[in-house]
Amino acid sequence: MRLLVPAVIPASYRELMDRLAYFDQIPARRVQVDFVDGVFATPASWPYNTEGSDLRNHIGQGIFLPRLDRVKYEADLLCKDPEKIAPELINFGFVRLTLHAECTDDISGLIARMRHLVGAEANFIAALVSIGLSINIDTPVDVLLKHAEEVEYVQFMGVDTVGRQGEPFNPIVLEKVRAYRRAHPEAYIQVDGGVSLENAKDLVEAGVSRVIVGSAINHAPDLAKTAAAFEALKTPFGV
Repeated sequence: MRLLVPAVIPASYRELMDRLAYFDQIPARRVQVDFVDGVFATPASWPYNTEGSDLRNHIGQGIFLPRLDRVKYEADLLCKDPEKIAPELINFGFVRLTLHAECTDDISGLIARMRHLVGAEANFIAALVSIGLSINIDTPVDVLLKHAEEVEYVQFMGVDTVGRQGEPFNPIVLEKVRAYRRAHPEAYIQVDGGVSLENAKDLVEAGVSRVIVGSAINHAPDLAKTAAAFEALKTPFGV
């Protein structure tokens, strides 16, 4: 099963398209795009307000994410109010929405509202949109365990500070992944933040389904070679 999911935190529509074109060299089957609101996490990358690059304008013109026939796009909503951004992202072609448990005091309520929103805004597309739940490094794994049946996948942050790439990996996440895998042998588990070729093997052994990789891919001297090295670490837990 494919392990690698390249990730980017673009600050404009043009930067988003440039990064997606870069990932197309691999070619990537899944791509994660982070949306940082400057409140839940910093620095802000969203909304795209550079002149001529507003995502809303492109959606209004019937423009969608590229290569939707073979790439599944995932939006990591590092936002205090993810419900505000979700409808346009779905309309743009995102099929996975990752919510962060720390952005709300009512996780179940947020998930329920997002599901209602997806159904209301996306109509027949609703069944194709998956919702995941992520926790920060200091949040107990019990939070994910409590809401396991409410989401399609879970995400563990592997760094102390979220919202930016290049942060150091915190190995504490390995035991958290192991604990969740023991409780849910069939779960889809991904880890985002600080992932490198040096720790990816440990993550696979801990039980991840996918690794979300930012800096190690975006700054790779040889993209194809680096991507191939990640994919060589096959996971038995992929879907």
